[in-house]
Amino acid sequence: MNQPEPSHPELNHPELNPPGRNRQIERTVLITGASGAIGGALAVAYAAPKTRLLLHGRRLEALEALAMQCRALGAEVECHDAPLTDDARLEAWLEALANRCLPDIVIANAGQNQHVPGPGELEPWEQVSDLLAINLRVPMAMANILTPPMVGRGSGQLVLMSSLAAWHGLPATPSYSASKAGLKAFGEGLRGHLAPHGVGVTVVMPGYVSSPMCAAMPGPKPWEWPPEKAAQVIQAGIARNRARISFPFPLNVGCWWLAVLPAGISQRLLRLMGYGSRP
Repeated sequence: MNQPEPSHPELNHPELNPPGRNRQIERTVLITGASGAIGGALAVAYAAPKTRLLLHGRRLEALEALAMQCRALGAEVECHDAPLTDDARLEAWLEALANRCLPDIVIANAGQNQHVPGPGELEPWEQVSDLLAINLRVPMAMANILTPPMVGRGSGQLVLMSSLAAWHGLPATPSYSASKAGLKAFGEGLRGHLAPHGVGVTVVMPGYVSSPMCAAMPGPKPWEWPPEKAAQVIQAGIARNRARISFPFPLNVGCWWLAVLPAGISQRLLRLMGYGSRP
């Protein structure tokens, strides 16, 4: 997910959005970034009879294949590709969804990563701006648009995809770390604000989950999980309205200590573990 969102119109293909099956829907789940590893695994985990899946993604062939897989498991599936970083079109899309089938669970999973190109070099600002838009601004915008109707209904769950990198910035991925730290803080604050109104907010902080994006990240990747395992843990935490879902346990504890220790010590530890910047 390292490319900007497409500018073509939203999906309106009958083969991707077949007519409804005229049956009672008990749960509607919206997942952005569904054509990626974690998003796709979550879609399959939630696919079941009486469940409507609203799947958003950029890679249309992968999205279509995922939709077919989820329909085979009994779910009703709609595919969408509204450009997430276009404020007006994002708002129009989400408001239309809210009026027709307000989601019970919203998983803001779409995101991207990048890293510094070389020793002493910073990431190109245009790329940083794009990353902040999709990783931080879009989930905040989605919450801003969908929270009022959820509050009006008195129920709903917002799920924000942060990262263990939110505990302490990694030298090779400072912009990515910043975007995930910002999303973590936003979700924590929003949870306390919305809890009295029946709307839950869960911040997900994964470690390394096998995917092309993960493979492109520099540095060691200890305790790397398959996406299916990550999806199971995330789904279970959402069902319990967990404030934070962070995994795997050993890496989470290590990253938490990086946030607790004096910054100078944490940065020396990162260099010793192979995450530091080269001279």
